[in-house]
Amino acid sequence: MARNRLRRRLHEILRRDVLRMLPAVDLVIRAKRSAYSASFAVLRAELTGVVETLT
Repeated sequence: MARNRLRRRLHEILRRDVLRMLPAVDLVIRAKRSAYSASFAVLRAELTGVVETLT
């Protein structure tokens, strides 16, 4: 249940924010246990921050 909620949140962040910043690439995301209790805003900030360092 928590795993699926985290997957849905990450998928939505990727769809809305991250994919338009990247060229066509394969992306693997490995979440830590602390991600299960993180808010959507924190997940979004962390994920977009990491992607910005890649581009």
